[in-house]
Amino acid sequence: MNDEKELLDEEFEEGDEDIITLATPDGEEVDFTQIATVEFEGSLYVIMQPVELFEGMDEDEALVFSVTDDGEEDSRFDVVTDERVIDGVFAEYNKLFEEQNKN
Repeated sequence: MNDEKELLDEEFEEGDEDIITLATPDGEEVDFTQIATVEFEGSLYVIMQPVELFEGMDEDEALVFSVTDDGEEDSRFDVVTDERVIDGVFAEYNKLFEEQNKN
């Protein structure tokens, strides 16, 4: 839990936005703002929002990506489509956010 708090602390530092550029399967590059890194059920997830919102996407929406570390420099980010996992990641994020704001 302490590691999660440290990850969350890093995410809430003002003015410190992490931009991650990901490539779509067709090779198009898309810039994302990293909102948070969350551990859920033993796996690592990143909540991100595209810098330029996708068509039909609201400003308060974000995507959940699973993070796979292949042992090299780059990690693999895959969009999560499982609603149970998405809900669990956001629930964990909200819990950590509330704990952060209590302190």
